[in-house]
Amino acid sequence: MTVQLLRRKFTVQQYHKMIESGILTEDDRVELIRGEIIEMSPIGTKHAACVNRLINLLVQLLGKQVVVAAQNPVALNDNSQPQPDVALLKPRDDFYATAHPQPQDILLLIEVADSTIIYDREEKIPLYAAANILEVWLVDINEQIVEVYQQPIATGYQHIQKFDCGETLSIPGFPDVKITADEIFGR
Repeated sequence: MTVQLLRRKFTVQQYHKMIESGILTEDDRVELIRGEIIEMSPIGTKHAACVNRLINLLVQLLGKQVVVAAQNPVALNDNSQPQPDVALLKPRDDFYATAHPQPQDILLLIEVADSTIIYDREEKIPLYAAANILEVWLVDINEQIVEVYQQPIATGYQHIQKFDCGETLSIPGFPDVKITADEIFGR
């Protein structure tokens, strides 16, 4: 006979109470995904460099037209608060001091992956689609490819493109602003 184990799911509100009470601290590298507290992988040097490069490029290209957030929470729904590597947000005077960004605030989410590519592709990308995030980039450090996900539906994205070295990506909401895969990977 098999026994089905029950999992305890948490809401974003309960997750925040754990942080406020000290159960979880700033030093805990965790995020809330579909009600489960997931420990995030350590950040390696190539991953960190790629995130830093993206932040620098996006700030240079877009300046004060957006808020560029690095590894900060976004509130997708009542049971998911992931921390994407980069979030391109609509500008707000308070810089989101009163609440984490929600789907309607997000222009673009970027996940940078080396060891977590399968998890990001199979868990986080569908989560972003279900939250109606219009565009997500998955930067695959190992293959040196940027996967662009567009046209979200409840089960995933309808349009997926891959950009290799020498190819140019458009930034959502800013059709005249371009970035190359080479710039993202520091080539």
